[in-house]
Amino acid sequence: MLELATPWALALLPVPFLAARFLPPIRAGGTALAVPERIGAAMIGRSRGAGSDMPARLQRVLPWLIWVLTVLALCGPRMPEPVNALKVSGRDLAIALDLSGSMVRDDFYLDGAQVSRLEAVTAVGSAFARRRAGDRVALIVFGSDAYYATPFTFDTEAVARRIEEATIGISGRATNISDALGLALKRLEASEAATRVVILLSDGANNAGATNPQGVAQLAADMGVRVHTIALGPKDETTAEEGERGVVDATTLRAISDVSGGQSFRVRTTEDLVAVTEALDQLEATDSDGLSAEVYAEFWIWPAALAMLGCLGLAWREQSA
Repeated sequence: MLELATPWALALLPVPFLAARFLPPIRAGGTALAVPERIGAAMIGRSRGAGSDMPARLQRVLPWLIWVLTVLALCGPRMPEPVNALKVSGRDLAIALDLSGSMVRDDFYLDGAQVSRLEAVTAVGSAFARRRAGDRVALIVFGSDAYYATPFTFDTEAVARRIEEATIGISGRATNISDALGLALKRLEASEAATRVVILLSDGANNAGATNPQGVAQLAADMGVRVHTIALGPKDETTAEEGERGVVDATTLRAISDVSGGQSFRVRTTEDLVAVTEALDQLEATDSDGLSAEVYAEFWIWPAALAMLGCLGLAWREQSA
């Protein structure tokens, strides 16, 4: 149903009528303009030409019509459009993604093709992010240092695209789990969300930064932040040979989740990774009643355009008179 955004603007409609009724007329000053006889005769002849009565009447009515159209545009005619309610979970969820040098190892398979760890994570992780509609999601990438790739946002599609664009080594080639978790907690400290969650994925051992990961996990527990950890890689410190590279420290990641009240997951294959994201969907469900949104189709441009055409018509009339 058509409605007006600012109906009070209708009070402006009688302004020209009141001005014409109560304000004194403008008195022209100075002497009369002397017009040569030939020019004056030409002007009189033009004004008495055939069909001049109708344009004269239109010229008197047009300013009032322009005013009415202008006021109507100021009122903002619009019509509400139905939109789906945005599902809002009341949860802030930070994804901390390891981009250290070991993520380049191609020991995973995706759709039958051998891929790197990063390719497997970006494919599955971006799909996971897109399913988080209703959560405010942030993305943290870390290597030697930790950075926010996206701030907390309801735009899960933007977060998913940033995951797909992740590049190994952009934040250094070491693994600084402590700083990644600490950066997530720093932003979550100011959060007013009812539920605050960190999902931390790493394929290595903490070998950068001066803080103990378990100490940061205790801080998360004190703040009421759950940390779910994903240990990514075929081998961990209990199954790898001595000195073998690219081994994930599953023990430390499990300790982080245990201290903070979260869940720990061990991922050795792409199928494991898909199963983990599905399990996290169950742990952190996004069902809610949602928030209604008001979206309108605006029609003020039409009376505004007609008023502009009327002004152009008046200007042309004055020019040709």
